[in-house]
Amino acid sequence: MAIEKVKAYFKELGIEDRILEFDVSSATVDLAAQALGCEGCRIAKTISFMVEDGAVLIVCAGDAKIDNAKYKAKFGTKAKMLTPDEAVELIGHAVGGICPFAVNDTAMVYLDKSLQRFETVFPACGSSNSAIELTIPELEKYSNYIEWVDVCKAWQEN
Repeated sequence: MAIEKVKAYFKELGIEDRILEFDVSSATVDLAAQALGCEGCRIAKTISFMVEDGAVLIVCAGDAKIDNAKYKAKFGTKAKMLTPDEAVELIGHAVGGICPFAVNDTAMVYLDKSLQRFETVFPACGSSNSAIELTIPELEKYSNYIEWVDVCKAWQEN
């Protein structure tokens, strides 16, 4: 199970005790916000896409949407989300629990600037009922991200 991979990864870093597991689903932004009692915009959702070289993960704010033109300008291809089977195979996590931690080596992680307006955010931890609260510097450190990108829209309105 992917959450076990994330727990092992965070155990090496000494922060596994910060993982939150819920009795309810946190598989969507709305469900995660309800489980955590926070605003949906603070949920750091991870969206998975197929590119020529494999899987791209975009970690963005819960109120952000992918801007197709910005995405294509950055990655040189149309935004095509992974199927649930592709997500498991290429990332190592199932849809609903996809996160930027303990992913397969070929998965490329990018952080969207929609997250930079928060002190802390809540990404999933590999299951559809988990999360962890991280500062932005911690998210950078633990996600092994490639770079910050600007590929989302709609969040500036909130």
